[in-house]
Amino acid sequence: MAKITIDKDKCKGCLLCVSFCPKGLIKAAKGLNKRGVAAVEFKDTGECLGCTLCAVICPDCCVEVYK
Repeated sequence: MAKITIDKDKCKGCLLCVSFCPKGLIKAAKGLNKRGVAAVEFKDTGECLGCTLCAVICPDCCVEVYK
């Protein structure tokens, strides 16, 4: 089982990780971060594959995947 952490204050809200997550576990968060944008959040349902697509596609390296 894998776990994802997201640096919400570093996130610019591009939503690339949302579109690349095969399980749909990353969603746009409600509210704004310190940059004034809607960041993303990880919903840990235990289904994360640990594929790292979200971390690889993130242009600002905001996502870390732990297996």
